[in-house]
Amino acid sequence: MNVREIEIADIADIFSLMQAKAKFDGRPESLKLDENKIEEVFFSNSPKAKAIVATIDGKVIGIATYYDIFSTFIAKPGLWLDDLYIDESHRKSGAGKALVTKLCQIAKSNGCARIDWIVADNNKNGKGFYNALGATIFDGIRHSRLDESAIHQLAESV
Repeated sequence: MNVREIEIADIADIFSLMQAKAKFDGRPESLKLDENKIEEVFFSNSPKAKAIVATIDGKVIGIATYYDIFSTFIAKPGLWLDDLYIDESHRKSGAGKALVTKLCQIAKSNGCARIDWIVADNNKNGKGFYNALGATIFDGIRHSRLDESAIHQLAESV
């Protein structure tokens, strides 16, 4: 198994994995990403996010997408793990751990103090995986969001 940064030749594989993740999350209709947006998000002159992939014999079997964050509370940078997805046929192969390990190496080399993400309450396998890695899963913290419509509505309310 190999873990590496994504390449432009991976766009179709990235799209396929993101479609599978949206389906796994029970929200296939929420995926607005397409191959053109993948190129824009990850490969433009000012990329919005970064990604690494796990491969076996050159075949992309997993992905971790992430971007930089900063915690004013601890006054240090971190990474936000936005998506971690392993093709179903390669689960329990070590790909997830390899991707998170590589992400930790990236975080360490960039002086990051933490990596944050969310995991659904009903994702028992995911929670078990993250616990086994030594992650803390917080109780009593709820993820909140203003969607694009709410952002525009609030921004224009002044």
